Amino acid sequence: MQPYFLSLLSNNLTKTIAGLAAIEVVYLAVLVVWIVMQRRSPVATLAWIFGLALLPVVGFGIYYLFGPRRISKTRMRRLRARNWMAEALDMRAANMSSHYASIPPQLLPLARLGTLVSEMPVAACSQMKLLIDGAQTFEALLAAIREAKHHIHLEYYIFHPDVLGRQFIEALTERAKAGVRVRLLLDAVGSSRIRRRHMRPLKKAGGKVAFFHKVRLLSFKPRINFRSHRKLVVVDGHTGFFGGINITQTEDERISPKAYRDTHVQLVGSAVRWLQTVFLEDWNYATGSTEVEAEHFPPHSQAQPHFVQIVPSGPDLRFKAIRDVYFSAISTAKNRIWISTPYFVPDEAMLTALTNAALRGVDVRILVPKRSDSWVVTLASRSYYNELLLAGVRLFEYLPRLLHAKTLLVDNVLSIIGTANMDVRSFELNFEISAVFYGEKMAQALTKCFLEDLESSSALPRFRGKHPFGQRFLESFMRLLSPLL
Repeated sequence: MQPYFLSLLSNNLTKTIAGLAAIEVVYLAVLVVWIVMQRRSPVATLAWIFGLALLPVVGFGIYYLFGPRRISKTRMRRLRARNWMAEALDMRAANMSSHYASIPPQLLPLARLGTLVSEMPVAACSQMKLLIDGAQTFEALLAAIREAKHHIHLEYYIFHPDVLGRQFIEALTERAKAGVRVRLLLDAVGSSRIRRRHMRPLKKAGGKVAFFHKVRLLSFKPRINFRSHRKLVVVDGHTGFFGGINITQTEDERISPKAYRDTHVQLVGSAVRWLQTVFLEDWNYATGSTEVEAEHFPPHSQAQPHFVQIVPSGPDLRFKAIRDVYFSAISTAKNRIWISTPYFVPDEAMLTALTNAALRGVDVRILVPKRSDSWVVTLASRSYYNELLLAGVRLFEYLPRLLHAKTLLVDNVLSIIGTANMDVRSFELNFEISAVFYGEKMAQALTKCFLEDLESSSALPRFRGKHPFGQRFLESFMRLLSPLL
């Protein structure tokens, strides 16, 4: 009898293994079709397929939550918000080309590309100011908030209920009590520390608070991977702020000695209407509200000598607007390309553009933190260093604090400042906002800032040399994950 039972057991085991193998094949086939139909880059697509094959159950959960899926339903909802804004104020056709004659001729192709990919034209402003670090930025923000007469619109990735956050809530609450309309839009993941009790005074005073893409793990599309990384403020429709600085004491050097080294911008003038448009589209999308008033878009004086183009980007748009503008600016640079970014994980096209620029004699400098707040990103970044250094790119590591500024300086007349890091996440997954400044004034201010940062930085040698095998393996392995970071 024993051989019979062994034979029966063997047959059952064989059938079980065959059944599991068949299930695995069907599982992978379905997932491969699903991922391929997303039409992402071949490298990212293959990385996800291999990851799901190696981790069949866990991998599916990771892809479900974090996979770079297109969000057509989200796109449709945001498209309705965008179309509603256009119909409400008929702004899309307004002043679409009136400022192009004032832009340096060599920058006209970039300006036209920016208009096509972002749907926002070049605009003018009467004042623009580069704000360095948190203390200067927060002082300017609070001053503008306390002088608000009609409305205050804020959108932030991170808003912490710490000492600084409470100071802002108090200022907003005071203005709401005075009859100013306050709207605060926070990313549900980045601002996850916020609780109802923190916003209760503001809401009681009449302010409104909403969250962007609340996390619903059991929904068909949890959208946990699509975050609003924007940091923007609009006061009374004429003053706007945006850049890399969140509302948290880790960005205020008066409170924290290790506060981030960061950059922000203040604008005054008609260009602020495009910041306002971005906010209202996001607010309409997050809340379903269609509240818009003439005071949101007040008239401005004609004397506005500075020219800027607001460029929003996100997975809901047809083009990767910020990436496209970056790539075009880098590819057409004649003299210099100076970049500051906390996360440097370029795709192949961006890497080629930077190395080609250096090889043709352009002064390419990239400033990154010695260590970012993500060791995974730090390791992935370092895997690109030798290729850049051998091509003639000069790499610098900022030493005193975590560098968090996101800036690009091209030649002497073009500056880009915003919320986007130089990585796949910012260019494809996050909702971001940047601005292109056409002219020498902002370029000069950004040049001064960049050179001051270099004084606190260490230049890497032309070739990094041999490192321990473990470090080299980790860097190479994290590079494989770069399309997913």
